[in-house]
Amino acid sequence: MNLHEYQAKELLKKFGVRVQEGIVATTPEEAVEAAKKLQELTGTQVWVIKAQIHAGGRGKAGGVKVAKSLEEVYEIAKELIGKVLVTPQTGPQGKKVRKVLVAQDVYYPGPEERHEYYLSMLVDREKETVAVIYSLEGGVDIEEVAEKSPDKIFTEHAHPTIGLLPFQARRIAFNLGLKGQAFKDMVKIVQGLYKAFTSLDASLIEINPLLKASDGKMIAVDAKMQIDDNALFRHPDIAEMRDIEEEDPAEVIASKYGLSFVKLDGFVGCMVNGAGLAMATMDLIKYHGGEPANFLDVGGKATPETVKIGFELILRDPNVKSILVNIFGGIVRGDRVAKGIVQAVEEMGGLPVPLVVRLQGTNADLARKIIEESGLDVHYTTGFDEAAKLAVELAKKSG
Repeated sequence: MNLHEYQAKELLKKFGVRVQEGIVATTPEEAVEAAKKLQELTGTQVWVIKAQIHAGGRGKAGGVKVAKSLEEVYEIAKELIGKVLVTPQTGPQGKKVRKVLVAQDVYYPGPEERHEYYLSMLVDREKETVAVIYSLEGGVDIEEVAEKSPDKIFTEHAHPTIGLLPFQARRIAFNLGLKGQAFKDMVKIVQGLYKAFTSLDASLIEINPLLKASDGKMIAVDAKMQIDDNALFRHPDIAEMRDIEEEDPAEVIASKYGLSFVKLDGFVGCMVNGAGLAMATMDLIKYHGGEPANFLDVGGKATPETVKIGFELILRDPNVKSILVNIFGGIVRGDRVAKGIVQAVEEMGGLPVPLVVRLQGTNADLARKIIEESGLDVHYTTGFDEAAKLAVELAKKSG
């Protein structure tokens, strides 16, 4: 689950991470009130207005602007709220801005030179532990730095059982060339970030930029956080932070019914039980010259209701030209799935695209009989390769 910047910052503050203070607003009037409150709390005379969407690259897309008066706060908030922001991470369709973060100015003058750093933590699945990735180059696309200047990116791995040790936090600060207040702050931030990562069951925490301000203080200017969906039952307070308006509507519906759905860019819709079989199905579709339109794993929940929901999710995509249902009956019985398919198609009044069904495993013969006797226009097969090839051919014919 992705969190907004303002939500991530509120969580990080609880773990001793100094952040750029801000107040979220959903209207221009709220933005002005937030700016006044920030002025009282921090003394700031300049405000940064940030669009709150689940995507990076906001600054380059015009989603981060500076206001030097309350009038400008109002005008910028008015401009951003309701705007569709297109960034490299949103795709051409963009994301609608529904709220903004009014933040204090942290680029104030002082005796020291300011500098932006990059700091993140994620799960290194190869090493089976948490990796701390950091760089002298902050405030820019870290992918670009990794490609052009890989020597500027450092990695520190936490011990799988002991965790991230104090000397490792100090080494990170040392590698970044920090001294004095900045060095102490960095050590504290790294330790706080690791505690937040493990305590909150995060899969990613990214601070970019992490600013060394002109007074030597280290400040998280931006924050991105992802929480492991499988651990949300342990964090009901974080689960309540979910912003479904930022998610794909189809994926929201799928999660409600316990289905795993991811929209793709192809034209063959897929409904499969089991993630491994789903991946193999998509591979075989591509092998035969097609492109999968989605990943949909119904698991052991192939009931009439979930099958119908699955069809509806797939058909939300106008690019779908055929649907392939590929079920291997192990825990789930093939005849039960077949009844679910027949009932779902009948309730929907038929499907607008060709349907290929491949059912193997438990009660496969009975499943075939149910499909064939239904009178529905369904292309039934027991061969995996044959089913994928047929789905692609039918899609190209109907397209």
